[in-house]
Amino acid sequence: MARSNSEASKRKDKVAHIRFSPAEYDALEAAACAAGITVSAFVRSLSMEGAGVRPFLGEGDRAVLDLLADGMRAIGGNLNQIARASNTGKVPTEGDVAGSIRDAHSVATALAAELAEIIRQSAAARRGKGA
Repeated sequence: MARSNSEASKRKDKVAHIRFSPAEYDALEAAACAAGITVSAFVRSLSMEGAGVRPFLGEGDRAVLDLLADGMRAIGGNLNQIARASNTGKVPTEGDVAGSIRDAHSVATALAAELAEIIRQSAAARRGKGA
C-alpha cells in the first residue's frame, strides 16, 4: 500500500552526523530533557529554527518585540535628557526621574513577560503540543 504524501513527509529517514564534546552533549541532553523531548528532536527543532525553515519568532512575536524595543528607545532618550540636564547643572524634577524609572520598569516587565511566553510556546511546539 502506498503512503500518502503527509505520511511520507513525516518519516525521518535522513541522517545528519554531528559531533559534540562530552560537555556539549551533556548540556544538550539537559536542555532536551528540560524541554521534555529527545536530544534528536531538540537538535532537529533548533536546526529548523536556525535555518529559518520553522522560524523561532512568528509575526506577532516580532511585532510585540518591535513595539517594546521602540518603548525602550524612547525611555533611553528620556533618561539621556535627564542625564544631560543634570550634567549642565539643571536639576530634573523628581516627577521626571520617577516617571522615567516607572516607564523603564513597565517596559522591562512587559519584555520579560513576552520573552517568557515566547519560550513557553517554543517549548510546547518542540514537544508537539502546539502553542
